[in-house]
Amino acid sequence: MVTRDDVAGRAGTSSAVVSYVVNGGPRKVSAATRSKVLRAIEDLGYRPNGLARALRTQKTYTIGLVVPDNVNPFFAQLAKAVEEAAFAQGYVLLLGNSSQDDTRQAAYVRTFLERQVDGVILIAESDIGQPALPGRTASALQGASTPLVLLDRHPSDLWAPSLTVDNEGGAYMATRHLLEHGHAEVVCLAGPTNLHPAQERTQGWRRALREAGMRPKTKSLARSRFRRDEGYVAARELFTGRSRPTAIFAQSDEQAIGVLRWAHETGVRVPEDVALVSFDGIAESAYTNPPLSTVAQPIEELGRRTVELVLAPQPGPAGSPAPEPECLPVRLVVRRTCGCAGEEQDGYAAAAVAPAPGRPS
Repeated sequence: MVTRDDVAGRAGTSSAVVSYVVNGGPRKVSAATRSKVLRAIEDLGYRPNGLARALRTQKTYTIGLVVPDNVNPFFAQLAKAVEEAAFAQGYVLLLGNSSQDDTRQAAYVRTFLERQVDGVILIAESDIGQPALPGRTASALQGASTPLVLLDRHPSDLWAPSLTVDNEGGAYMATRHLLEHGHAEVVCLAGPTNLHPAQERTQGWRRALREAGMRPKTKSLARSRFRRDEGYVAARELFTGRSRPTAIFAQSDEQAIGVLRWAHETGVRVPEDVALVSFDGIAESAYTNPPLSTVAQPIEELGRRTVELVLAPQPGPAGSPAPEPECLPVRLVVRRTCGCAGEEQDGYAAAAVAPAPGRPS
């Protein structure tokens, strides 16, 4: 086995200097000496002992991320953004897929904590109808001192920094945009009731209707999970009967893709027969037929900021009031499904959520 002393001998320096290069300190090393050490490491195939390094520095340079469903393109892109941001800081990302199951979610949390990761990022699933974490996950986190950041969710019972986007404002923008096209009603294809993003997007939809002098009707709200197959089924149900919607706000691009598939199969034209705006801004939304108008989340910024939060000091004892969620802006990307003609364009900036007169061109 190649040792640190072997590297020092090849580079003509001390083993302490080799340690400084490998560990990034605590003392500075000249560029010339660093180059010699790195060349010796490569020539000899030296592999530092990660366990010994962790014991010495009390850091493993790993971060654990738990997502609800990595088949969903939004979570896949978000995980990639977190990974890129972590890698840029010298950390490796460990990924767990909870499959929206409390037992599985808790198992990943425990595993990450047992592996002594330097931080946990959790896109948490909640119990149906409850704002709090489900029991097994809450137990897994109880008493943990590892830094924790909640991403895309903010359970009411957990003290931890959280990062979300302006779900309510984005849904308001999407709904208002459809109303400005002259639609007398906008149906909302909402997500599950236990998810904070779905709750907030529903609030934004309702606010836009109320400000337009409309009363949100029970029949104007359908629900499905954020999946394209369930969006497909929901579209079939929405178009059953005499009253057919002329505009739909889908709370996720995945649902909207299912709606587009159903419309294509049944001859319903988008946007001529039904206009559609969705939420998330996944890469695939630009390549549907027709291209989706969508409220785009700042996915790369979410990844970068989440890593910053989990690596930052987190003062505050357990049981303290949770800090206010940090909220990033979203933007409306106007394409074809809403009824706007012409090339793709950014719609209203997030700061311009307040009602404005006029109709889109």
